[in-house]
Amino acid sequence: MDITKLQRAVIDALEDVKAQDIKVYNTTHLTSLFDRVVIASATSNRQTRALASSVADSGRALSLSGITIEGEDTGEWVVVDLGDVVVHIMQPAIRQYYNLEEIWGGKPVRVKLLPESTRVAPIPTDSGYDDVES
Repeated sequence: MDITKLQRAVIDALEDVKAQDIKVYNTTHLTSLFDRVVIASATSNRQTRALASSVADSGRALSLSGITIEGEDTGEWVVVDLGDVVVHIMQPAIRQYYNLEEIWGGKPVRVKLLPESTRVAPIPTDSGYDDVES
């Protein structure tokens, strides 16, 4: 599967369900397990699950096999593994706390995004995470 086509399908699936602050990173220099990491924010547990479902459905439409989804129980952080692309869909407070961009963010990939997809989701003040500043 062409990585550019898969990457575009993932972004389209995220944008269809109104994901925010979408970032795409090239990870080929860090690991041979996958080529891209996509990180996106959702404003609720329900939206996080819906985004994961949309991404998985998009992968199935491309005839990908072995798609796995982890974290749907709580909906705070859901990971969708599409093989060459791993998608992290997170609540804003969780995203800031774990700061995956620091781990995977060495090589951002320039992609076309809708304006609403680049907006940073607000972090609730009662997130329960002491290290998170609002």
